[in-house]
Amino acid sequence: MPFESKENHSEVHETIRTFDDLRRFEGSPPEFWAAFMEAARGLAAADFAVLKVSNGTEEDWKTMGIWPPARRKDAMAQDFDIEYTMASPAADAQGAFSLKSSRGGVLIAVRLETGDEKTRAVALFYSAQLSDGKAVDDSLTRLALVADIPRVYALKRESDKARYDVIRFADTLDLLVLLNQETKFMAAVMVFVNELAARFQCSRVSLGWLDRGYVRMQGISHMDQFEKKMDAVTALEKAMDETLDQDEEILYPPVPGMTAVTRAHSEFAESHGGMTLVSLPIRPDGEPKAVLVCERDKDRPPFHENEIQGLRLFCDQAARRLSDLKLSDVWLGTRMARSAREKLAGLLGVEHTFAKVLGIVCFLLLAFFLFGRMEYRVEAPFTLKTDDVAYMPTPFDGYIKTVLVRVGDPVAKDQILLTLDTQELLIEESSAIADRSRYHRESEKSMATGDLAEMKIAETLRDQADARLELIRYHLSNAEVRSPFAGIVVEGDLREMLGAPVRKGDILFKVARIEHLYAELAVDERDVHEIKAGNTGEIAFVSKPETSYPVGVKRVDPVAQAKDEGNIFQVTCTFSEKPETWWRPGMSGIAKIGVGRRNVCWIVTHRTVDYLRLFFWW
Repeated sequence: MPFESKENHSEVHETIRTFDDLRRFEGSPPEFWAAFMEAARGLAAADFAVLKVSNGTEEDWKTMGIWPPARRKDAMAQDFDIEYTMASPAADAQGAFSLKSSRGGVLIAVRLETGDEKTRAVALFYSAQLSDGKAVDDSLTRLALVADIPRVYALKRESDKARYDVIRFADTLDLLVLLNQETKFMAAVMVFVNELAARFQCSRVSLGWLDRGYVRMQGISHMDQFEKKMDAVTALEKAMDETLDQDEEILYPPVPGMTAVTRAHSEFAESHGGMTLVSLPIRPDGEPKAVLVCERDKDRPPFHENEIQGLRLFCDQAARRLSDLKLSDVWLGTRMARSAREKLAGLLGVEHTFAKVLGIVCFLLLAFFLFGRMEYRVEAPFTLKTDDVAYMPTPFDGYIKTVLVRVGDPVAKDQILLTLDTQELLIEESSAIADRSRYHRESEKSMATGDLAEMKIAETLRDQADARLELIRYHLSNAEVRSPFAGIVVEGDLREMLGAPVRKGDILFKVARIEHLYAELAVDERDVHEIKAGNTGEIAFVSKPETSYPVGVKRVDPVAQAKDEGNIFQVTCTFSEKPETWWRPGMSGIAKIGVGRRNVCWIVTHRTVDYLRLFFWW
């Protein structure tokens, strides 16, 4: 409620006492902020208050709460949030400011000190009662006086945590001193569980240790002896197994955000009146080997986060001592058996893993090299070829007019590949037609006058003109060079020869069918004896080495061909599958033909052995 000039001292003292209590607040942050914002709302005489927090830029402001809670769905509170967002730069500049609300009344914003340089907080208050400027200034002044309380609370929490850590560290040293005094494992276990039960006000503390894949109970606080088949012991061991399998701390009842499975813990807690539990794995060598379970009755407060951290500290520091006692506190036969097992583990286990794996791999490779068998394949280069090739010559002397295809283009049957210039032929055609007409008239004239000799001469010249016209028209019909069948243009790139003269018989194009492609291998004479008709293998093209295609040997040429690198034999291979559309005659690659299974050692060394045999042969 607002402070007036004549307000009584009791209200002032009550307000001071409230904020003084907040400076020494012991509760959690959510409880603190609820109490602080309610008190600040009364101090500012506000109808409601909003807490906004940011960990980054101005766009990162988030609303953490609205007080009183009944106003959380109030449309006015939402509009009020929008008004602050529009005016928030003023809060950065001034730390506290006020403005008139569009709904009437006053909006007050105060920057709070959180004690964290990365976290910013602003308290927003809306009041419909404040009207004059003096009352608003008084509210801002009062709020500024309490803006440091969140920082005081944060510093107090840090101080309490530091004090708690120091106490736990001292307690840990005390516990280690007690454990180091013990030379027997069971005595150390009892000291450990009894001390933890006393220090953390637990109704019972139990310790289980991993034995042959299961956790077995080792000690229970304030119980020197216990029956291992008791229902409570069996249920506790199941809960310990649950913790060890997940290798993480388990708190029951579970807290928000905990994802661990708590089925066994739930069954144990409910069967014993709904107590609270916390289970912690103990890792002597980084691997979980034991589990500590602490229990509290339901009438006592559950385990706090700081207490769980303290228990973890105790477990981590005591793990090595307990593990050493566990290993040493056994009879001589057990120690000898464990020593033998460790030595065998050193030979067969995971120690020196790299050297052992390397030795095993080398042994297996040597055995495979000496006794293994695998497919031996003869390797040879190949070239794609086809016997269905058509040569497209120039039909008559002329000039290239248009070129419609280039090397590599697929063509259909009777598709035009090239056209020759026919202008000169058309002129000759017109001349031949005129000559034929002239000689025809002369023949008729001579026949009319009875001059038979001249008539015969005219008819002969007319027939000659007809023959020349027929030849010209034949050339005109062949001025378009067409493909005789569907295939691929494999030779004849004439696009740069437009207008160039060509002579009759010059080869313009070569067109090949791809349906009957075959691979021609150049096999070295030292391997040709291995290859026979019927062998199968694979080829891979230079342009696409990641894909292989099956082939079969059809014929081996019996006559060698001399090359620079030595004698080779031509081997013809056919494809068992339909050729790909991108294959072209002349393409090359590597072929590998299988000739049977051979010993791995022979495959690797036979070249060298054959060379040495020839070199030392006498």
